[in-house]
Parts: sequence; C-alpha cells; structure tokens
Amino acid sequence: MATNPSADFVSTLATNKDRFRKTLISDQVYGLLRQSIVDGELGPNDRVVESEIARRLGVSQAPVREAVKQLAREGLLMHIPRRGHFVVEISTQDAEYARQVREPLERLAARLATEHITEQQLEMLDHLVEHMHDAVATNDVSRFRDADIEFHTLISQSAGNPFLERMWEVIEPSLRTLRAISDPLFQGDWHAMADEHGRLVSLLRSGDADQAADAFADHAAGRGPVPDARAAKKKRG
Repeated sequence: MATNPSADFVSTLATNKDRFRKTLISDQVYGLLRQSIVDGELGPNDRVVESEIARRLGVSQAPVREAVKQLAREGLLMHIPRRGHFVVEISTQDAEYARQVREPLERLAARLATEHITEQQLEMLDHLVEHMHDAVATNDVSRFRDADIEFHTLISQSAGNPFLERMWEVIEPSLRTLRAISDPLFQGDWHAMADEHGRLVSLLRSGDADQAADAFADHAAGRGPVPDARAAKKKRG
C-alpha cells in the first residue's frame, strides 16, 4: 500500500494552511480531505496520516482525527489496526451495490420532481447540461462529473421531500468516490451522454411521472440509451 500522500495532495495542504488556524473546526478539515479523495488527489490505498496533515495545516490533531473518523463512517476511509487509515479501493461489486441503492432513489426523486420542480430549477438543469457539453469539448471528465453530481443533487432537491434529499446527501459522497456517477471509464460518446441528461430534463418538463421515473431509473442503473463499448466487449467475452 502507498504510505505517502501524492504531490498534488501535499500542494493542496500547503495552499490551504493559512485557512486553518485557531478557529479551525473539524468540518473544515473534513471538507478538505473529502474533496481531495473525490478529486483523486488522494487515491485508493493512499495512507491518511493524521499527524502529518495536522502539521502541514498548522493545527492540532483533534479536528483532523474527528474528520478522519467521519470519512471512515461514510466508507471513504478504512482503518487497518496498527497501520492507520487508508483511502478505500472500490471493487466492481461495490459499485454495483451503490447502483442498486441509487436506482430506486432516483426513480422516486424523478416521480416527485415532475410534480414539484419549478421553472427556475429546470433552467438550472439546462445550464448544467450545457456545462457537460463544455466539459466534453475541453476533454475535462472531472468537470463533467461535477456537473453530473450537481444535476442529480438538484433533482433530489426539487422532489419536495426533505427526507429523500437527506438520503441523497448521505450516499452522494460514496457515489462520487465509487465513480458511480459519470463513470470516467465510460467508453462511448460523451456528448451523447450530455444529450441524455437533456432528455431527462425534457421528461421532467413533460409532467409524465411514469416515463420520467423509468428513464431516471434506467439512467441510474446504466441501462440508458447511450451505448458503452465495455458492455459490447462483455457480451463478446
């Protein structure tokens, strides 16, 4: 297993050092570490050393320790006795488990959103689809993924069910780490994937709850109309 943080992550710590002084709270440290995992600065099996992070940020270890515990509770870090905490390495099966949870949640969110979504929220979704196309034009998968996350988060917010929104907030960090949204290994037409999100917006505008729910569920489960070359390879294999 890797024992040292990547150069990018060390740079992130140095850049943010001045933000973390006596007013530091564990939530701020948590946010920094979580974003570093999501962005890939801390990769699978990278060790997260509390004392080193605290030293580089110029803070005590207590808030770092609390942030690390929170990330472990969310499943983004794993603890190995006598060795410390490491960024989790996600298996294909783990990703499939996440999709199984995400599919019914997105189905319900879409069904409710057709009844509660506002025109302003629909316009925001349109803008996010444009951001996806812009990301494809610059070959920026990370930016595409961010827009995709924001897209589906907005769907959960527009459903009008606070409990559903909180459930999405719980699983969203793990989905990002699992790359279960906007798979960077996707072998297909990324512009077509952006267009598929545009189709989902159109279904919400139509007010057809059944059709929107089915489409969002298929999208969450990877059964959407945009072909992925990996699926064809599996069939040939």
